[in-house]
Amino acid sequence: MQERDVREDVSRAYTRALEKAQKSACAPACCAPPAAAADNAKYTDEKERFADAAASSFGCGNPLAFAGVESGQTVLDLGSGAGFDLLIAAEKVGPTGRVIGVDMTDAMIEAARANVAKAGLAERVEIRKGHIEELPIEDGSVDWVISNCVINLSPDKPAVFREIARVLKPGGRFSVTDIVVEDLPAWLREHEAAYAACVAGAIREDAYVGGLRDAGLTDVEVTERLVYDESQLRAMIAHDLESFGLDGDLLKRGWSELAGKVASVKVVGRR
Repeated sequence: MQERDVREDVSRAYTRALEKAQKSACAPACCAPPAAAADNAKYTDEKERFADAAASSFGCGNPLAFAGVESGQTVLDLGSGAGFDLLIAAEKVGPTGRVIGVDMTDAMIEAARANVAKAGLAERVEIRKGHIEELPIEDGSVDWVISNCVINLSPDKPAVFREIARVLKPGGRFSVTDIVVEDLPAWLREHEAAYAACVAGAIREDAYVGGLRDAGLTDVEVTERLVYDESQLRAMIAHDLESFGLDGDLLKRGWSELAGKVASVKVVGRR
């Protein structure tokens, strides 16, 4: 898939998912499949306090769970979506800190700004339009980079990893949750629905970790890992296809061969 096509397809899919979520009273905690629900359980009372943003959250974990974000720091969220993680980060940095979100989808940016305003956090949160491969962020300007199940969607992951290294201050840290895979069949790699559902664009865990290290980042390690079995994979894909309004024929293919080869992980490190 061409880079431009990937971006356009993903943006359309997430716009549809956002529109559907906004029409429903059901948040990820009750709508998500078992595997995603286990990850989302790491969000404690944030789902209740930021219900509107939580209802439009499509992540695969909580990149800020137990993170060492401190008051007064600057946090950057790659692919900030409707702003759920932005709001959590804003609480952690306090009134003297700063949170920046970057997203390429207009509908998501609009929703995030509305959720930030509703939470009364507009003075410390800014959302910018842009691509995570070319961040509209100054060199060495942020203390933390976070991201929640977004980098797998990028058609140029090495560029994303280099951008993380570029924008972090010396000693700055990153904490990202994402989907990694092992040896996907060619038919799945080219499937638009599987790409938007965070599977077809994912890479191997060792390549993910190695890419971050190649970008100049250090102390890179996987601190959490949830490997999906066949039933969890089917539930996850069925949920995502419904959310994104995509072609359901993806579920008719042989998922048994993918059992144990798809996982959500949390990766941390520093510059």
